[in-house]
Amino acid sequence: MLNNIGLPGLLLIAVVVLVLFGRGKISSLMGEVGKGITAFKKGVDDGKAELEDSAADAKDVTPTEETKEETKV
Repeated sequence: MLNNIGLPGLLLIAVVVLVLFGRGKISSLMGEVGKGITAFKKGVDDGKAELEDSAADAKDVTPTEETKEETKV
């Protein structure tokens, strides 16, 4: 059903939305969408930084050769 909308259909939908909501309401809505995207990207970057910090602080618990020899004796 929605596969055959095409460019004329999208333009018609855009005009109807513009008439119903007005230019001011749509511009403020797009501003809020932009703020949301910016906050999402910042959250993703903060999450990556936190994971990298925790990976750097991770303790290596792999037994060394010296420890392996002590357990054999």
